[in-house]
Amino acid sequence: MFRHLLMLLCWVGIVGTAQAQDLQPVLQAHADEIAKPSRSSVSVALDDLVASGAPQVSAFLERWQDKGVWQRDADGVFFFGTETGDTLALRDIDSDAESTAPASGFLQLKPNGGVRRLIGTALVQFQLTDPDLARRQSAVDSIARRPEADQLAPLRASVGAETDAALKARKIQLTNFLSASFGDTAADRIAAITSMASDTSIEARAVMNQILSTKTATPSETPTGNVARVLTPGEDISPDAAYAQLVAADLAPAPVPPAAIRDALAANVVNGRVGGIPTARLNTDAARATAYAALAAAGTVPPLVTARDRQDAIAGMTFYEVYDEPDSAVTDAARATLDSIETRVAAAQTVDLTLDALSLASIYFLAAIGLAITFGVMGVINMAHGEFIMMGAYTGYVVQLFVPDYTLSIIIALPLAFAVTFAAGVVMERLVIRHLYHRPLETLLATFGISIALQQLAKNIFGTQARPLTSPAWLDGAWVISDVIQISYIRIAIFVLALLFLGLILFVLKRTRLGLEVRAVTQNPGMAASMGINPDRINMMTFGLGSGIAGIAGVAIGLYAKVTSEMGADYIVQSFMTVVVGGVGNVWGTLAGASLIGFLQKGIEWFNPSNTLAAQTYMVLFIILFIQFRPKGIVAQKGRAAAD
Repeated sequence: MFRHLLMLLCWVGIVGTAQAQDLQPVLQAHADEIAKPSRSSVSVALDDLVASGAPQVSAFLERWQDKGVWQRDADGVFFFGTETGDTLALRDIDSDAESTAPASGFLQLKPNGGVRRLIGTALVQFQLTDPDLARRQSAVDSIARRPEADQLAPLRASVGAETDAALKARKIQLTNFLSASFGDTAADRIAAITSMASDTSIEARAVMNQILSTKTATPSETPTGNVARVLTPGEDISPDAAYAQLVAADLAPAPVPPAAIRDALAANVVNGRVGGIPTARLNTDAARATAYAALAAAGTVPPLVTARDRQDAIAGMTFYEVYDEPDSAVTDAARATLDSIETRVAAAQTVDLTLDALSLASIYFLAAIGLAITFGVMGVINMAHGEFIMMGAYTGYVVQLFVPDYTLSIIIALPLAFAVTFAAGVVMERLVIRHLYHRPLETLLATFGISIALQQLAKNIFGTQARPLTSPAWLDGAWVISDVIQISYIRIAIFVLALLFLGLILFVLKRTRLGLEVRAVTQNPGMAASMGINPDRINMMTFGLGSGIAGIAGVAIGLYAKVTSEMGADYIVQSFMTVVVGGVGNVWGTLAGASLIGFLQKGIEWFNPSNTLAAQTYMVLFIILFIQFRPKGIVAQKGRAAAD
């Protein structure tokens, strides 16, 4: 007898456990809300589904959100279904039993967008601990997009079990955001707010601004509530707006508009008079005001609000704004935290601006260093220097036509661009430049003509459309230090390339025979010739070297700029300015000039970010003034260039 009773109790327990795990009874209890949900009624059904603890809840919510749930017309039972033609492939929500049935006997549940968002919110707490990292990341992203108070507890509970370091840090950050807004106690909120003092993200600032949101309070003699600031009429708020607040709060009579005055006077004309004043004399504002005041004194019309009345009413009240957050301790903590964040953001913006300026300076240095060498050694004003930059960029484009591997193509393009432009520079020097030494005007005109010819030749070969010079995949994107500080990998690569060229050029000029001869010819060509150095050969090699460096700069610039026949014209002006400001023929001078122009341009753009053309104009004006006070540049040249 005892054994049978024990078996019965076990069977009842097993059945009870199985029934507790079934989701269908909960669905049937809310069949109408689930079949035809609305934002106002579905919340109760969602709460009961989550509270049931059934393991099928997560899968049901996902399928319901994706319109993958069907209801049988005959008995109202819900299934997971996939429609294929006129047939449904069904799966039981509790047992996973599969079957098929005609689609005509079922109703597909199609929740609207608002209901799907509520379902997504309920689904988040299940996804936060999902074994799939992508699903956990999706849940965190969902919370970040639509933070709500009921998400705080499951989010906080999921932090400890999170195995991915980056996602765990993100969960902790979001937990602080939610705690700052929806914490259980003021102490919890203040602790969360204080912990965000070093977070410069846009989200952190948005949370603080939301806590510090204000509204206009009803004017009163003494401010009440959590006062954000007191408004001074005439400074923070106009007198008209201040009086309008009094009228809206029934603290002052509404002013009578001029049209209403005219209508009142017209309606109260008696024997050709209004308020004792003949109508013929009502041709001024003062007369009409006097007549209206007489009617108001007799109680015929509402009283007229004079300027004095408005001033007295405003003077007797305090106008102020209050925080939407009633707790002053919370708003004080939020204000202190926001001030700390804004200070850090300002410092980060300075760092970001400095990185941008360094990047721009490295580009100008690469573009100008070749020109600085030829100008300093030979005294030649080469207006075709920009076209050598263009030739280098097109060389990189042609290499990529034959070498599809972008990394390998760039490795090949850099020395090949140097070789092509070096050869072109040598040919140009031998055929044109060497015949025009000491004739700067003719040299300028000749190189300008060569510049136009090279542009037209590039158009004939490559067309007028911009050609792509694609950077390797590892240069895609940017190095993101924070929400404020970031710089593209291409700019970093160009900066590194500029440093490498700086070191290489210094090595060539200071540690090689060619560099020694170049420096000798630069300082005193006559003495160099008497020592057995061939100045003609040095001029040829120097011009070729400067042209080759311009070609390498073209490859680097083409990785982020458009490659067209006119691209050189975009850099020739900046190159000349860099050389002149820094000091002709001096590597350190070119570096100083590029840095000055880069920082100057970025600084001016920071003051006027919407107009880069204006920034360049101001920069040119500044450089003109700079040259007036230091005509030889930052680092003055010695020797022949200085004498000239």
